[in-house]
Amino acid sequence: MATKQMAKAPTKRDPAKTARNKMIATMSKQLQDLLPSVLAQTKFPHLQSLNATIGHRTDEFIDLKNEIINSPEHYTLLWMDGFDKARSKGIFENSHDQLFNIIKSSPAMQEYLDIFLRRSYLKHYDELHKRRPTVDEAEIWIGQNHADYGLLVSPRFVNGHWENDKSEIRSFKPKYWTIGHVLQTGLVIPDKDKRITFTTANDYLNFFEHSMVRGTASPHQRAIAELYVEYVKAADAPKDVPLLLPELRYDGRVPKHKYRLDFAVIDPATMDKVGFELSPWSTHGKLTGVKTKTQKEVNEEASANFDKEMSKHKDFFRKHGVFALIYTDVDLKSPEVIFGDIEKYLAKKSGAKQLSFKFVKDYFK
Repeated sequence: MATKQMAKAPTKRDPAKTARNKMIATMSKQLQDLLPSVLAQTKFPHLQSLNATIGHRTDEFIDLKNEIINSPEHYTLLWMDGFDKARSKGIFENSHDQLFNIIKSSPAMQEYLDIFLRRSYLKHYDELHKRRPTVDEAEIWIGQNHADYGLLVSPRFVNGHWENDKSEIRSFKPKYWTIGHVLQTGLVIPDKDKRITFTTANDYLNFFEHSMVRGTASPHQRAIAELYVEYVKAADAPKDVPLLLPELRYDGRVPKHKYRLDFAVIDPATMDKVGFELSPWSTHGKLTGVKTKTQKEVNEEASANFDKEMSKHKDFFRKHGVFALIYTDVDLKSPEVIFGDIEKYLAKKSGAKQLSFKFVKDYFK
């Protein structure tokens, strides 16, 4: 007797994206309504010529590779600022001066430009509103010695080593350093043209829990890993959940490195980094042979252990901007409390300001 298969739950739509699409449709209708007046007042021959005249200048006016643009108005202001700087404002007009005069003489064109630019921002919102990692930030290495992996943004294998294709870092579609990120790129094997790839979030979570974290001798790390797996599986949008990066390596792909952090999270929108160090006394501070040592020797050894641990966290902050939270034996008795702290950094955030649709003061009047 055939068993009934449960219907798959429909994929939830992103309400913010749905709202943007509605706004884009509204703006497109507004542009269509304005077009006859614009063509009549400016003598542009057709729509394609008009839009190309506006659109092809954007790369010149705005540093699209590095700017973090927070709203349609911010985008429009940057475009206008670039436009203003490109004009000669002298005796001999350039093409930008000529365009300025055309726009200034046409009220319909002024309104058209404002709507066109704000719509352009909404169309490219995902690429423009978030901070992109720098080339140095776009490559991290995780895992224990001889079991380490690279996570890059746009990985390519060149001359026996992995590197990022710099031109592709900006156009990366998933949210950086999330489950969706690792599903897109996989994990690369150092110095070999090989990757470990994952089809689903569950595929990655199985590898994370049973390969990367299982190799550690720490029951505390394994407990946190289990809680993370449960958290991702319960998430409405698992692909958007930031990765809980195990054994973040201080010296990257270098085989002999100084330090590793037990776990780290990178905020997909801001690139802010936070580490989580599980520091039981048995492995991070315990002294041996104290019966044969003087009190001075015991104090010096304890001080050296403390200095070594603190140097690790200070060095991570200075070199990589990672601030680390440290959990000792009292904390480690309650892994769910520790994960409660971690969860705050996994919760969905946005580095962009709320979209606003007020008209920018007319630059051309």
